Amino acid sequence: MSWIEGLILGVIQGLTEFLPVSSSGHLAILGTMFGLGGEENLAFAVVVHAATVLSVIIVLWHEVVGLLKGLFLFKWNQETQMVCKILLSMIPVGIIGLFFKKYVETSMGSGLWFIGVMLLLTAALLAFAYYYKRSEKDEISWKDAILIGIAQACAVLPGLSRSGATIATGLLLGNNRESVAKFSFLMVIIPVLGEAILDLKKGHFSMESLGISPWVLLCGFLAAFVVGTLACRLMLRLVKHSKLIYFAYYCIAIGLFTIIYSFVK
Repeated sequence: MSWIEGLILGVIQGLTEFLPVSSSGHLAILGTMFGLGGEENLAFAVVVHAATVLSVIIVLWHEVVGLLKGLFLFKWNQETQMVCKILLSMIPVGIIGLFFKKYVETSMGSGLWFIGVMLLLTAALLAFAYYYKRSEKDEISWKDAILIGIAQACAVLPGLSRSGATIATGLLLGNNRESVAKFSFLMVIIPVLGEAILDLKKGHFSMESLGISPWVLLCGFLAAFVVGTLACRLMLRLVKHSKLIYFAYYCIAIGLFTIIYSFVK
């Protein structure tokens, strides 16, 4: 992988991690077009995902600090309850990571047609959430937290947008737009960082075996972080003003393109 390819993929990751169009799907599509190997693509994906987690922490810094301050008061206050709800939402994806990681990694190599189908499913979720009429709740319930967590676990499949699935699920459950968007971004911090740490311990980032230079990884990381910070702020505004339907149109277009490309390439 060249540094130009790393830069492009980092920019794509930064944009698509927060916009509901599937970052894993776009990285897989471009990785195929660039001729990247599976292990090389997977390791790079983990690095740029970690960069976008840092973007979340920067954008939602006040929320993160507020939750931590409330948590360390060691009282059953609103902040402690929210932290527990976020932890509860992580259980489904944690189960997937512990017991079904091999299956997920296999699905990432199942072909571009599969990614195209998942992009079409993302479009359907976004459209349904947009047109479904509901009254908004002020607070994310415990049941909502686990259901949003299940949506996040399903979104480990490439092409099914994590932010799209979790935000759409939260909206369908009647949650406040801004609250569910922030919840969606906060709930991804620990799982992604945990995956990066586990891969480091297992030695998945050996430069000799992957053929990726530290310079390429740095370019990808910085590009994903800078663009991700901008995209995260943009997405919070878009969700607040109900503009998700346009991403459904995009997912339909890129999904159909991916399916057709998979059969003619």
